[in-house]
Amino acid sequence: MVFVEIESAAPLILSSSTTSSSIKQMPGTAFVAPVAAGHSYYDGSEKATSKALISNALARRISSINIDNCEAGGEDAFFVADLGEVYRQHLRWKLNLPRIEPFYAVKCNPDPQVLRLLANLGCGFDCASKKEIESVLSMDISPSRIIYAHPCKTASFIRYAASEGVEHMTFDNAEELYKCQRYFPSARLLLRIATDDSKALCRLSVKYGAPLDSTASLLALAKDLGLNVVGVSFHVGSGTYDPTAYISAVEDARHVFDEGADLGFDMKLLDVGGGYGHKNFEAIASVLGPAVDQYFPSNVRVIAEPGRYYVASAFTVAAHVIARRTVVDPLTGESSFMLYLNDGVYGNFSGVMFDHQTPIPKVLTNRDGFWYGKKREDGERVVKYSIWGPTCDGLDCISSESYLPEVVEVGDWLYFSEMGAYSKCSATKFNGFSDDHEIIYVSSEPGAAALLQG
Repeated sequence: MVFVEIESAAPLILSSSTTSSSIKQMPGTAFVAPVAAGHSYYDGSEKATSKALISNALARRISSINIDNCEAGGEDAFFVADLGEVYRQHLRWKLNLPRIEPFYAVKCNPDPQVLRLLANLGCGFDCASKKEIESVLSMDISPSRIIYAHPCKTASFIRYAASEGVEHMTFDNAEELYKCQRYFPSARLLLRIATDDSKALCRLSVKYGAPLDSTASLLALAKDLGLNVVGVSFHVGSGTYDPTAYISAVEDARHVFDEGADLGFDMKLLDVGGGYGHKNFEAIASVLGPAVDQYFPSNVRVIAEPGRYYVASAFTVAAHVIARRTVVDPLTGESSFMLYLNDGVYGNFSGVMFDHQTPIPKVLTNRDGFWYGKKREDGERVVKYSIWGPTCDGLDCISSESYLPEVVEVGDWLYFSEMGAYSKCSATKFNGFSDDHEIIYVSSEPGAAALLQG
């Protein structure tokens, strides 16, 4: 177990091997009071605190590494996670969407400390597999706080959910209803409907969701099978940039609620899915909240499945420059550089290929010192780099074009912010590289530290 002490500014520091019973509280930052609904929670001061904690954690970790005599892999990439950022995102959610209960999408980042914090904040959990359900239940979280939000489930997983009392689950096809009747006839089902997700970065309705012209027949089949349909769910796609997509989806859900009522179903649960971005969250909330209130009375429970919203901005990854090549343009004679890191798209950067991510590299250390959080000066000379991962695959490219100070050399470190979503959870061991990178946890919010300590 490793405790990384970060001066007096850090209210909470622990490593990825730390358990909840061994977390230490340290004196530190001031709590920022919430602001009125409809506004951003951030006023800047807590961001400055967060940056200081992350900076110190990065500096301490790197200073502990001697590349001349460390163990093989001792200079592996690592994360710093500010759990205070997760805490602030929860407050931001509750301020802007007070009626809608967040059920965190475990698939996005199943980090145990994140799950523990969100559980203590009262969140529910959106699980898509037996393993995800196990992870949540292992923390003594009630199965009533889980929705098995996968419309096409393995039969044995349905039996497992039944044995553990995870009653709420989704469906979007007739075959799923027959499976539920056979393996979990008392399940509380939600019909997932297709939506217009054409303006989302990651479209999901191409794979899941019942078309509106099929919902009536599916509900009728569920009735004939003696199953209990308690609500409707939808997902407008991940990373949507069109808030109005939620309005159309809510309207469609209302239509399906009415179809269910005609068949005698008492639907009282609406799941408005995920897709919530960090940067446009207030814009989404300003249309989603009123739409839900317009179409659904207060006795209908409303939940959502935010994932990247909670964790994307909370994690920073640092990677080591293991090689550099100089490339000369045969036409212009100009030089550019290829930097090779010990992390790539088969590691924590899989989102480059599968999640439309565009990680932005920044210099963390070089021969001139430590550069975390420092802004580039006007007129500063920069050089074109391409950033590559360590595997033998030519597709292992993090960035084909980035501009950094010319002095980046082998042995330096780069860092990437906003790396909490669909990163570590989808890393592989391709080429024999590690998929188990250390996480150093800090907390810029005393409230988060107190919840984790309790």
